[in-house]
Amino acid sequence: MPVLRSAALFAAAALLEIGGAWLVWQGLREHRGWLWITGGVLALGAYGFTAAFQPDAHFGRVLAAYGGIFVAGSLLWGVVADGYRPDRWDVAGALICLAGTAVIMWAPRNGG
Repeated sequence: MPVLRSAALFAAAALLEIGGAWLVWQGLREHRGWLWITGGVLALGAYGFTAAFQPDAHFGRVLAAYGGIFVAGSLLWGVVADGYRPDRWDVAGALICLAGTAVIMWAPRNGG
């Protein structure tokens, strides 16, 4: 169950961070206004809290592992929100990052 909780927290973090950054981008670059920017800033602030709820007590490990989720999530966000079509190298790179996440977070450890 800790792996499922951890994975769900990573998904929430990705949604908040990537979504927040996208809202700021839309507000500034696409001239959608301050309401979009404010929503983005609030989402980014909420993202900052998600690591604290991870079952692992090591901040550095959690944030390093989250990097793989961020990479894969960013490509997925681009597909859904912007019509981006990743090539095979994008997909391969994201899979490598996700494998790294799994090793960092969920590999068996002796005592910590």
